[in-house]
Amino acid sequence: MSASAPRATEERPTTLWTRRQWGVLLVLCGAIFLEGIDIAMLNVALPSIRADLGLSTGSLQWVMSAYVLGYGGFMLLGGRAADLFGRRRMFVFWLSVFLVFSGLGGFATEGWTLIAARFVTGVAAAFMTPAGLSIITTGFAEGPQRNKALLIYSGTSAGGFSVGLVVGGLLTSVGWRCVFFAPVVLSAVILLAALAFVPKSARPERVAGQGFDLAGGLTITSAIVLLVLGVERAAHAPAAWTAATIGAGLLLLAAFVAVERRSAAPLVRLGILRGGSLVRANLSALLFAAGFFGFQFLVVLYLQELRNWSTLQTSLAMLVMGLDAFLSPVVTPRLVNRFGNTRVIFGGLLLAALAYALFLPVTADWTYAMMLPSMIVVALAFSLAYGPLTIVATEGIAEEEQGLAGALLYTSFQFGAALGLSAVTAVNVAATASNSPTDLLDGYRAALWVPLTAALLAAVISAFGLRTKRNALSRPVAAPSLRA
Repeated sequence: MSASAPRATEERPTTLWTRRQWGVLLVLCGAIFLEGIDIAMLNVALPSIRADLGLSTGSLQWVMSAYVLGYGGFMLLGGRAADLFGRRRMFVFWLSVFLVFSGLGGFATEGWTLIAARFVTGVAAAFMTPAGLSIITTGFAEGPQRNKALLIYSGTSAGGFSVGLVVGGLLTSVGWRCVFFAPVVLSAVILLAALAFVPKSARPERVAGQGFDLAGGLTITSAIVLLVLGVERAAHAPAAWTAATIGAGLLLLAAFVAVERRSAAPLVRLGILRGGSLVRANLSALLFAAGFFGFQFLVVLYLQELRNWSTLQTSLAMLVMGLDAFLSPVVTPRLVNRFGNTRVIFGGLLLAALAYALFLPVTADWTYAMMLPSMIVVALAFSLAYGPLTIVATEGIAEEEQGLAGALLYTSFQFGAALGLSAVTAVNVAATASNSPTDLLDGYRAALWVPLTAALLAAVISAFGLRTKRNALSRPVAAPSLRA
């Protein structure tokens, strides 16, 4: 195309970063890496925690559920707090809280203290994560510069989870408390770097007289906590309890909408949800997360329950999914510049569906080489979908609402993960007649249709954005119209 030369000329100056920007990005990548590695290591350590503290299966489940409730339930509140009270301030303060309560979890001698520590750690992550993302989206110019930063950021997030699986296995072999103390050390390093590199911003961009929407904060946080709780516990609780919990959450959600319509300074400006690209990005993210985490969970069950692989063997086997940490900042930016976010996201979602379909014929004696194609394709799918979805969900949003936009995206990811895990668990349990190898395999195969269906639905939703591809491609790369 004749426009290719001018595009290259326009892109070059906008992608140059200052030393301060590199420092800020390293700090924020460290924080999202910390969040990913923390979750992954705890997953690996759960059996050892149960054995040492004498926890029941229900109590052990709450060790994970408490974090999910804190993280998912307070995310929107955390994102808006970053916009209203200062992004650096929220990031540094809640990173400090994360550090303290991660350490307290390592000293726990009772199940309830560990559960309480994990809940507060989840709340801290809910405030810290959208603040960090909004620091990137407001500190890097929209276009190639911000896209590159977000793709590096998303790759680091994926890398944290993958590395955490292996590191968690190694640390657990020494003692499960190391899984809590290791994030303390990493948090301290990141905190010192944040104080040095993340610049202090001007007074938060609040309109004179604007207050905090307390009623909106209470209703939306309560609503999301109940919805996440109902979905996350659906496979472990009576149907009536689940229906009542989700019903109460929906009623509070309706109350929140009513509050926001009447509020002079709403916590969530409902007009932000009128953007088609933002809504598509969040729905696609929700379904993509449901499939991704549901698939990982089933692979772990297959390897450990049916194949009797050790925790460390399982972690090493799944490490190949961490390829997305390298693909996201290297391959994805080139594809985005060439094809646009819409096509890249759509391709990533189709690859995710292909990965799950490739695993459907799994047998009780599959070699690792037979599993490998699915895992490699999943890594490629994640690298193509996750970063561009982050770009689209925050592109075109006013600076004073970047924290909110990031919180909406992460809430979608978190709710999707809970939904996917609950759905695959429910289908797996319903389709497994006994603990015989044949019945276990039947349960896994049936449950694998859940991530496959979720990926296909996400692809269909994303495909609606393809109609705008001509407009996106007609714009200069330096300021693309990135749609999902």
